Amino acid sequence: MEDTVSVRCPYCRERVELYVDPDSQGQLVEDCAVCCRPWLVTIERAAGRLRVQVTRAQ
Repeated sequence: MEDTVSVRCPYCRERVELYVDPDSQGQLVEDCAVCCRPWLVTIERAAGRLRVQVTRAQ
């Protein structure tokens, strides 16, 4: 199962399609494909559902 989610960059506000590896959970740092600034990506999986939150990385 492959998961792709649409997220909005917290810096440039552009919508970006983000691939989430099926085995990923927790937090990781990913750069925006548009403005190249770092995101803190939080990945949660529960009851077969995927939840992804993107915030500015410090």
